[in-house]
Amino acid sequence: MQENNDAHRTVELAAITGAHGVSGEVRLKLFGDGVEALSHHNSFNNGALTLKKVRSDNKGGAIARFAEVSSRTDAEKLRGTVLTVPRDALPELEQDEFYHADLIGLPVQTDDGVAVGKVIGIQNFGATDIVEIEKDPAPAKGMKTFMVPMTAEAVTDWDVARMVIAKEFAE
Repeated sequence: MQENNDAHRTVELAAITGAHGVSGEVRLKLFGDGVEALSHHNSFNNGALTLKKVRSDNKGGAIARFAEVSSRTDAEKLRGTVLTVPRDALPELEQDEFYHADLIGLPVQTDDGVAVGKVIGIQNFGATDIVEIEKDPAPAKGMKTFMVPMTAEAVTDWDVARMVIAKEFAE
């Protein structure tokens, strides 16, 4: 299992997709809850990028200006850069809320204690979050992953050490 020490973990909030204009602004693909999630942070990537301003692009992404980027050429060099912050810089969550980054890598077992694999992704197709689990051991034939809805009926418990799913969802 990956280290779950919040002080050393980073969380990806966005990625730079390219330059915007000629003065050094960049276009961002957002991974979180919109522009507001980014605007709560002053710097990214261990202080390498200092946010001066950020705004919505009205297409689901954002436009940002960083203090270290002053030209279109500088902005283009950052294409593909993922913006990260320390996990402990994120706001505290309410009961039964979670950050996707906290679930990725968790070992998964059924409610009767049988290990089934680990969480490799979280998707949302509109109704609820869906947890993607990689089977361990992987079968020689057939599906190597399966998905479980993040509902109380399917995911009966989780913490920093493991996720527990109802047995019928593992079959």
